This record gives sequence, C-alpha cells and structure tokens, in this order.
Amino acid sequence: MIPSSLLRALRSARHVVVFTGAGVSAESGIPTFRDALTGLWERFDPGELATADAFRRDPALVWGWYEWRRMKVLQARPNPAHMAIAELAGHVPQLTLITQNVDDLHERAGSREVIHLHGSLHRPRCFACAREPAEPLPAPDEPEAGRRLEPPRCHHCGGRLRPGVVWFGESLPSDALRAAFAAAQACDLLLSVGTSGVVYPAAEVPHLARAAGATLVHVNPQGEAPQSAHEHLLALPAGQALPQLVREAFGG
Repeated sequence: MIPSSLLRALRSARHVVVFTGAGVSAESGIPTFRDALTGLWERFDPGELATADAFRRDPALVWGWYEWRRMKVLQARPNPAHMAIAELAGHVPQLTLITQNVDDLHERAGSREVIHLHGSLHRPRCFACAREPAEPLPAPDEPEAGRRLEPPRCHHCGGRLRPGVVWFGESLPSDALRAAFAAAQACDLLLSVGTSGVVYPAAEVPHLARAAGATLVHVNPQGEAPQSAHEHLLALPAGQALPQLVREAFGG
C-alpha cells in the first residue's frame, strides 16, 4: 500500500525528478557493473578495464568488453519500471529523468531527453578528437562478443573510437551534471530508484533535492527507513513499486 501522503505529494507536484541507478536495469537482466564479468571475462577486474590507461594499453580488450556489454543491453527489454516512468511523465506538469545507467532502456520505454550522467554505451566517440561517428554502430555479432575486438576508426581523424561512457578518473559530462543539479534544486518531488546513493558526484542529486525542500521517495528493497516526514521508502523492486505508485496516484 502506498502512503496516502505520498500519493497526495505526487498528485500535487509541479516538477518531478526521477533518479535511476543500476537496480532498474538489473530487473531487465542487465548485469550490474561489478557482476558483469562472466564467461570469457571472469579473469578481469572491471576497474582495470574502465580506464583510459587500459584503453591505451589494450584497446581491443577494452572495446571487446564494452561491445559485450552493449550486446547484453540490446538483448534486454525495458521492464515495468521503465514503462511506469515514461507513463508518469504524462501525468505531471514536468518530469526530469536522470540516470546513472549507460543503457538505452529508458529511451526504448518511451522516455525523452534522458540525462545520462555516466554516458552511454550507444554513443561512442573518438579517443583522439572526441567526435562522435555520424552513423550508429551496428549491433555486435553474438559470436564476437566477449573477445578482443579492434575499435572502429574515426572518419574525421582516423583515431580509435572509445566507448562513450565515463571511466574512472574522468569527470562527468559538465552539461549533464549541471542540468541534473539544477533539476534537483528546482523539483518538489524526487524519486530515487534502484541506486545505492554512494557514487559521487551523481549521488549529490537526492541531497540537493532534500536541501531544497523536496519530498524524497526511495525505491529500494534494501533501503533504510526514512528519517523525516518528507521522505518515503518503497521497499519493493522498482518494477513492482513504480507501476503501483502511478496506478494508485492517477488510476488506469
């Protein structure tokens, strides 16, 4: 049962921010970052692959791993949580969706203008000149996934393409971070979904909303009890909690 005070807050909200993490994608079967090394990749530490230095040392190894991850995403489908977030956007005056995930499941569920704080597997760029390719990359072939793959070359400068994600030691994209922080400070209700809240600076987003007086809703089966009357915990999987929340607040 969703608390009536939360339903009232959601119905009256003028600007809702939804802040999602790995737990949402995990419900679609996408391995989380720390669980992702299986099969041919099990002997590698993901922290040793997700760096610019690793790419310089062995670009085919790093590109192959990220293409394996991209294949896993392309095989996955949006789950009820993704769908509920897209539906919620049609019920509130303004909704800003901020994600720490590097997949495109929100977009495939129908969400628009998603703020990707950690980049996207689907938007590679040149390691040398940072330009993105003019055309999307083809889907990885199943037999090749999980093996060393030579990165494609940039059509502008000939440099190697790199995954379009934020690696360890790199800053988050400034435009995305600025937009996320501004939305958090302007919203009156924030849904934090499937995120541990420990990866900074992205984890600042809920804190900024709380400091601005917004109602906070944590959707996490392992979440801790709320500390104030303006915080709520829905200790359920996102794919269960969000459709129920939208249904009870707006019907349908």
